[in-house]
Amino acid sequence: MNWTESSVIITGGTGTFGQACVDKLLADYHPKRLVVYSRDESKQHTMAQRLSDQSTLRFFIGDIRDRDRLRMALDGVDIVIHAAALKQVPACEYNPIEAVKTNVGGAQNIIEASIDAGVSKVIALGTDKNVAPVNLYGATKLVAERLFVQANCLSTRSGTAFSTTRYGNVVASRGSVIEIFRAQRASGCVTLTDPRMTRFVLTVHDGVRFVLISVERMQGGEVFVPKLPSATILDIADAVAHGCEHTTIGIRPGEKLHEALISPDESRWVLDCGDYYVITSPFHYWQQELAHTGTRVPEGFTYTSDTNPQKLNSDGIFKLVGAL
Repeated sequence: MNWTESSVIITGGTGTFGQACVDKLLADYHPKRLVVYSRDESKQHTMAQRLSDQSTLRFFIGDIRDRDRLRMALDGVDIVIHAAALKQVPACEYNPIEAVKTNVGGAQNIIEASIDAGVSKVIALGTDKNVAPVNLYGATKLVAERLFVQANCLSTRSGTAFSTTRYGNVVASRGSVIEIFRAQRASGCVTLTDPRMTRFVLTVHDGVRFVLISVERMQGGEVFVPKLPSATILDIADAVAHGCEHTTIGIRPGEKLHEALISPDESRWVLDCGDYYVITSPFHYWQQELAHTGTRVPEGFTYTSDTNPQKLNSDGIFKLVGAL
């Protein structure tokens, strides 16, 4: 594919991922047109000022709940990178209908508007929270993932391909535990939910690179999963707030002790492709087989943050996030 001949839109383009993705696309990929689609006019204004010298950049105020506005924004677009979501677990639990309207209804709107506009490729951002979800956020993201994969059944005439990614916690993103530890370290004491807790971790730049590479690799119907390091919450706290005391407050509602990116029941459909996995759909009504070079994982294979052989200690985490 040729990025320089493509028009690209990023939903949720003023978020942590969205801004990093815009910067990467402008610096290295040079799309013909790059559209930021989001609800926040203040963030768009700040972003537009920072990137005022970028003539190919456009800003659209809009909500993914608004199908008509999406159809207008997607006119002439070749690639959709769907990053907009309600993602804060407590907020989704307290406002469940709002989470469903954005994360599920918004996904439906993206699918229908993309098919109507004749978009070439749509890739959606997923999360480890949608594997055997224990909270509403994870449940809505699981439904959205299924919608995007099966949308390939609807798009045979338009030729639109839909795929998704799954990855773990983005270090130092808005609302992350690193922000909490950074705010607490001045007091000399940080709060831990459970020192045994583990999480997959990556930087936002690694997440952006993986999504953009997945756009190039996708054929339609895949779930792309990167191979990531894991870390304990205790080591993360030591890296960010070294020398501080720890107070254990217990796992919060909607949290898991460990996260999974691939469940055992999915193993029959998983290809190991070197530095990433591809989960193919067992319900691939739109085509017989996806052509990816990889080997089938053993039945019962699982990819979880506690059994992951690639682990980071506090020094590795410090190098990952830099001197906070």
